[in-house]
Amino acid sequence: MSVKERKERERAARERLIVATARELAEQQGWDAVTTRRLAERIEYSQPVLYSHFRGKREIIGAVAMEGATEMAAALRAAVATADAPRERVSALARAYLDFAARNPAVYDALFQLDGGLAFAHEDTPEPLKDAFAALLETLGEVAGDGVHPGLFTEVFWAALHGQATLTRAGRLPPEETARRVELVVERLAVL
Repeated sequence: MSVKERKERERAARERLIVATARELAEQQGWDAVTTRRLAERIEYSQPVLYSHFRGKREIIGAVAMEGATEMAAALRAAVATADAPRERVSALARAYLDFAARNPAVYDALFQLDGGLAFAHEDTPEPLKDAFAALLETLGEVAGDGVHPGLFTEVFWAALHGQATLTRAGRLPPEETARRVELVVERLAVL
């Protein structure tokens, strides 16, 4: 292995460490606790080393969001993989989405609440974000109904899930009613 390859591998490992540490800290204490100083202390590198990877917290949030989008897409696809009927797939997708949001609140915030400098619904939207939307579209597109654009239907259904995730987490919707809400959204929106 050349010196250049070794340095590139070490740099990539440091970057993964920074992102993992930021994510861990955010999940434990919230995004306000994630500062470059605290990250540098936790990873045992200087702040200039951290800045050699990321220009600041905004880019770190974006990196966590990208990682989260990849994980969300995998979770959604895994949830629908074993369901046979369209209704089962849509229900499984909705539950998996809400479960992901509940289990990963800091990642969910990085994806949808915080400014990570990521473009959504644009030509330059990063692939992991496009893939997370595609994971929704693959299942929801089949239940959009005649004359309804599958992408538009997916956006509306996604907005309903996002609202539930956000309002439940904020304590404005009781979590014990989540299953009933999911079934209502599936029943009323999906053409089965």
